[in-house]
Amino acid sequence: MKTQPTNVIPMVIESGARGERAFDIYSLLLRERIVMLGMPINDQVANVVIAQLLYLEREDPDKDISLYVHCPGGIISAGLAIYDTMQLI
Repeated sequence: MKTQPTNVIPMVIESGARGERAFDIYSLLLRERIVMLGMPINDQVANVVIAQLLYLEREDPDKDISLYVHCPGGIISAGLAIYDTMQLI
């Protein structure tokens, strides 16, 4: 029986003046000011999302940030921490 890998992160190849470079898709999305949340929310996940939001806000406070959420739920206080950060920025 074959098992499916659970933590496969797609890579994207980008060509530039200095040649080709591979990025994981989440880094490329973050560069485009897109944050993905696709797992149950706990304190650790909330800290990562909050750090990404604060970083993007610091980089350019006038540009919008897109947050895509696809998760089954999680710890309420961790979700509220993300919500509070969204309200702050």
